[in-house]
Order: sequence, then structure tokens, then C-alpha cells
Amino acid sequence: MPFHSNPLDLAFHALSDPTRRAVISRLAEGEMPVSVLAEPFDMALPSFTQHLKVLEDCGLIASEKRGRSRWCRLERARFEEAASWMEAERRCWGERLDRLEAYLDNTREDDDGQAV
Repeated sequence: MPFHSNPLDLAFHALSDPTRRAVISRLAEGEMPVSVLAEPFDMALPSFTQHLKVLEDCGLIASEKRGRSRWCRLERARFEEAASWMEAERRCWGERLDRLEAYLDNTREDDDGQAV
């Protein structure tokens, strides 16, 4: 994995993997032990825990030891940071597309070759 220093870069890297996105979807239902979280995935537990480590290292999930089990939960702050970034980008591109539309409307020619 290439070096990523920005926490948002790490979060988007983590979310680029379908297994990790599926883990996030399962944790949206509520916190659960790793053994239960891993059940639907067709992989060895050590491989699965590597996915959890990536998610935890970027701050999307947190885990804690409870008795003999490790429990995982979502960390909403990182999701809110990513959502804020995406919303700012959406607004920026929306404004750019609105300006392009206005420009095209102003330069559109009618059937006689005259600008409208």
C-alpha cells in the first residue's frame, strides 16, 4: 500500500475495497464481535482482521476487547469528515456546471445562425 498521510486519504483508500465496505454496512446495524462480523465472509480470520486493521487505522471503526471477544463499532466522525468533503465538491461542480449551462445558453444559435 502506498503511503497516505491525510486521514481522509486513508479513509477513501479503506473504502475502496468491497470487503471493507461490506464490513461498514454490517456495522451500520450496530456494534458486534469480530467473530460475528466475520461470519458472512469467505476468508480466514487472520485475513479478515487485516481488513479490520485498515478500517481502524483510518478511523472508520474502533474496536475494544471485552472479555475474550473483540468488539467493533463505527466511528461516525471520519464519515462526517468524508461527507463534508464530498458535499463541498458536489457544490463546486454544481456551480461549474451551472456556469457552463448559462454559457451554452448564451452562445446557442437559432436556426438562422443568430445568437439567442
